[in-house]
Amino acid sequence: MGAPRAAAPADSAFAIPVRIYWEDTDAGGVVYHARYLHFLERARTEWLRALGHGQQELRQRDGVLFVVHRMEIAFNAPARLDDVLLVSVRVAQLRSASFTLQQTLRRAGDTADLLAASVRIACVDAARFRPRPLPAYLSEGIIDP
Repeated sequence: MGAPRAAAPADSAFAIPVRIYWEDTDAGGVVYHARYLHFLERARTEWLRALGHGQQELRQRDGVLFVVHRMEIAFNAPARLDDVLLVSVRVAQLRSASFTLQQTLRRAGDTADLLAASVRIACVDAARFRPRPLPAYLSEGIIDP
């Protein structure tokens, strides 16, 4: 598969490829619903890296952690064994201490969303796990990379 890259469906800002393996599926070769959360998380992590921000670095340098506050998922169609999916990330809303991402999973080369998710991410202080404003450089980079 190679390294994740910033190739995306036309209406997205960032996407990574993910191949479906046996470990991701049930006995019928269909992706188990909880595995989609792993794919979404992986894409968010790689999106931050592509913006130049590793999560470990953010925690150590700035005392910042990102946590999922809310997630809404529409499972539109199943992914199956050996599918190659594009998992996308697009910023939908930015607030002082949180941001909302729209994420989709599509088969590579297809335009139909197998899954669509709205994910609200909260910025918290790493030591206290209390909400805190995003550092200014992050707010600016998230909206205008």
